[in-house]
Parts: sequence; structure tokens; C-alpha cells
Amino acid sequence: MDDNPLQVLTVATAPYPDQRPGTSGLRKKVYVFQSRRNYLQNFIQSIFSSIDLRDRQGSTMVVGGDGRFFNQTAIEVIVQMAAANGVGHLIIGHRGIMSTSAVSCVIRKYKAIGGIVLTASHNPGGPEGDFGIKFNTANGGPAQEAVTNKIFQISRTIEEFAICPGLRVDLASLGKQMFDLENKFKPFTVEIVDSVESYANLLRNIFDFAALKELLSGENHIKIKLDAMHGVLGPYVRRIICEELGTPANSAINCVPMEDFGGQHPDPNLTYAADLVDTMRDGQYDFGAAFDGDGDRNMILGKHGFFVTPSDSVAVIAANIFCIPYFQQTGVRGFARSMPTSSALDKVAKATKIELYETPTGWKFFGNLMDAGRLSLCGEESFGTGGDHIREKDGLWAVLAWLSILAARRQSVEEIVKDHWLKYGRNYYTRYDYEDVDLDAACEMMEDLELLMVDKSFVGQRFAVGDKIYQVEKADNFEYTDPVDSTISRNQGLRIIFSDGSRIIYRLSGTGSGGATIRIYLDSYEKEHIFQDTQVMLANLATIALKISQLHGRTGRSGPSVIT
Repeated sequence: MDDNPLQVLTVATAPYPDQRPGTSGLRKKVYVFQSRRNYLQNFIQSIFSSIDLRDRQGSTMVVGGDGRFFNQTAIEVIVQMAAANGVGHLIIGHRGIMSTSAVSCVIRKYKAIGGIVLTASHNPGGPEGDFGIKFNTANGGPAQEAVTNKIFQISRTIEEFAICPGLRVDLASLGKQMFDLENKFKPFTVEIVDSVESYANLLRNIFDFAALKELLSGENHIKIKLDAMHGVLGPYVRRIICEELGTPANSAINCVPMEDFGGQHPDPNLTYAADLVDTMRDGQYDFGAAFDGDGDRNMILGKHGFFVTPSDSVAVIAANIFCIPYFQQTGVRGFARSMPTSSALDKVAKATKIELYETPTGWKFFGNLMDAGRLSLCGEESFGTGGDHIREKDGLWAVLAWLSILAARRQSVEEIVKDHWLKYGRNYYTRYDYEDVDLDAACEMMEDLELLMVDKSFVGQRFAVGDKIYQVEKADNFEYTDPVDSTISRNQGLRIIFSDGSRIIYRLSGTGSGGATIRIYLDSYEKEHIFQDTQVMLANLATIALKISQLHGRTGRSGPSVIT
């Protein structure tokens, strides 16, 4: 600690109109943060200013990121501004890296008032890629809309920010670093932590590591392949799955976090994790999984590349939930899924008489239910699954949940899923993503579609495709009233529900940084014909969805960018 106190400056600035956080924080192209004067500082100050000064003074906060380009630059600024804004203790992941799930874990462990997560999740990285900033509150979860709205309002009128420009922190050295600031009675402390260990310790209290070690390295062990996609989760996979649970080191690939994710799109789906899918096809491996940039999303594969949809994944975990010791101890309080996720989970909830919640997209809605003691397990179709151990989705937790089921049942992934369909029926489900669509064209299409749907004549309309007739039973723009605090979230996605229970859902995604992404979700339940091809079974619904929306004509597209 230097003898001379560090100077705290107040710097004049001018607001930007476009700093409204989306469902996963503020996401922009890297060049926006680099080229616009004080763009980063404005948003960080808006976060600090949204916290009451009495709560902020001397408080503990957590900072971590997925290691993408601009991560370390941003952390340096955040440290300097945290000190100037009265934060007393900043906990940062080693080298500035910490998975989103681990940030949630560390916030809760240290009883911090919140944390700043630097990630654009599954979006590309590098100098030409995306960067993001998300604020998590004291429960460890994403900030509620009232908080993000407050941050946005502050960002629109900001005139100055506080910073301590002379403060330099060493992100490579574990342990505490202390700094004296002028006009501050107590030193400012930065603590660089091994975030893998805190998180691993949490998992040890949830899963039976001895049973998992037997499964992965015992006499009759299975062979697995895990792809960290050069994201944040590489060190976690190596330490927990390879070193502690004993699976060979070459079971884990792309485990070195890279600023540009190796030039790849760190999105764990059949398109962007195609190398893993190909590796699984020859039957050499029994289980495969991929993770996204910040480690909260996961894709599950079985032998020969058998794909488990995220909607089926959460339903199968729910049906086998007592294979996980944590739930044997806590019991199960409730299940939840986002509205666009298939209703496979609903079937398990009904059979087990456990409450089921249908929420808008966004993990914060699950967090509210968890804090109220109403929810134990939840999932989203966008490859997010998690429990109430933290307040974020958790990719590695989902993998260990699946491995726990494999260890208990001694069946293959495919056998477990097909047994599930035989018992509960099958929800055929797919998602079409149209990425980087012109924003005006996308908004106009959605507006016209909603006008068509809310017309009284729309309900009851019949659509004949092939030898089947689909009749509209309900059409709306999904609205959610939170059962905990009665807040209402409107305009959460356009839904068409047919008389046979099939659903078509349209949404504009809020997690991109460029043009708009239009998503179409197709969901159809079958009790009898459960072993057919998904795209064949959903072809009729897809035809109707495109006909009603006129999407291809309105956007100039001939097909989706990604089919999941």
C-alpha cells in the first residue's frame, strides 16, 4: 500500500440515449465501448448511482467476466470507479475471469450487495465482436426491471462520474491488495480470488462426488467429451471434472479461455458446437456437453450425437430430481419454465403434483420465485437450466445433474430420454432463429402480426395443412403477473395456441447487439407417435407460422439462420 493517498476525481460527461439494459444487461459491439467517449464510465457510474449511498459506503461487490476482448480494460475502470464511489471491498476472479454462475455463488457466499458481470454470453468475442455489462443484485441474480430501469434513467441524465485514475490492481496475484484514497478513512480493498474453488465447494454440497467419480473413472466408467468452446468454463471443467472426478484430461476440449473464443461463436447448439456433435457421432463417447462463453448455458448429447432439447433436459432432470442429494435434503418446492420453452416440464409437474410456473424469458423471474421459497428447478429453451443453489442458470450444474441421473439409473442418455417419452409423452419442439434482421422490418412485422392476432375473427380460424386441420383456440401477447410481488410484465411474446395444444410463438430477442433476431418457436405434444423426426413432425406448424407472419416476404429471408 502506497504512502501517498490516491486522488479521487469527478469528471464531467454527457449522456448517451442508448444505454437501456436488455434481459441480460447492456450489450454492444466492442467498438461502441472503445470509440464513444466515457461510454463505459457512464454506464458503470449509472450502476453505482442506482445503489443508495448508505448501502454503497464500505460495501462488498463482486466483479468477473468471461475473458472476452475488452474484459481486462473494463475491469480496470470498474475498480477505479468502485473505489471512488465508496465501495469498500471488491472481489474479483483471478485474471478477471469468473463464470456467471460463479459470480452468483460468490455474491451469495460473501453477502455482497451485488456484482458486475462482464459478458455477452453466447455472442462472438474479439475486437469485432460483442461486449456486455450486467448488474446482479444481492440475491446473486440479474437485477429486476425496476433496478435496470433506474440505471437507464440515470444514464440518460448523467453529468459526471467519480474515478480514481491512479489506482492499479494486479489481477494475476491471488490475495488482498489495499489502497489508501484521499478523504477516505478506511483503505479500499481488492481481493483476487480463485473463483473455481468457491464454486466447486458449492457443487460438492449438492452432488454425490463419490458416485460421480465412480461413474467417470471407476471400473465400469463411461467416456465423456466436454467442449468449453474457449469460454470461461474451461478452468472449471478441468479442475472439477478432470482433476477431481478423474475423467481423462483429453475428455475436455477448448478449455483455454480466449478473448475471441478461438474465432468461434461460443453458443452451445447444433450449429455452433458442430465439432462436438461430429465427435459424438461415431459412438466412442457415452455423454457429451458444450458450454457457452460465460458458462451458464449447456447442450446435452448422448451416444452417436443423440440431442437432448433444453426443454426435454429440464423435464428429465425434474422427473429424476431425487438422484441429486441436494433435493433429497431440501425437497422440491416448485418447477418453472420460460413461456417459449416446451410444456414437457408441465407433464412432470402434473404427475408429481408439484407447482409449475410459466414465466417470461429472463432468469430474474425465476430468482424472484426462488427467493420466496417457491421454486427449486427451472429451465429455458435457450439452453439454460438451473436450481435454487444460486440465482443464475448454471451449465456445469446441469451436466453434473445429468451425470448423477446416469450414475443412478445406469442407462444411456437416449434410453433415459426415450423412457421419459414413453411415460409422459413427447413434446416435439424446435426454434427458428432469423439473426441480424433489419430492426424496422422486424418491428413492423411483429406489430402487424399482433394486430392480426388480436382481431376477434382470428380465434376459431382453421388452417389446413396436408391431412391435418389446426384451429386457433387462443391468441395473445403473453403477460405475466409475478405471484410474489404482483408486478406485471407485458408484451413477452406473441402466442398462438391451437385446439390440440400445439403452440406457435414469435419473439424479438433482447440479447443481441446488432440487428434484430426474430425467433419462432414450434411446440406440439404427442402421446402415441413419439419416435419420429422432429422437423417432419413440425413441418405443418412451420408452414402455418410462416404463412401467418409472412416472415420471409417481410424480411427478405429464405430461411432461418439457425434451427435448434
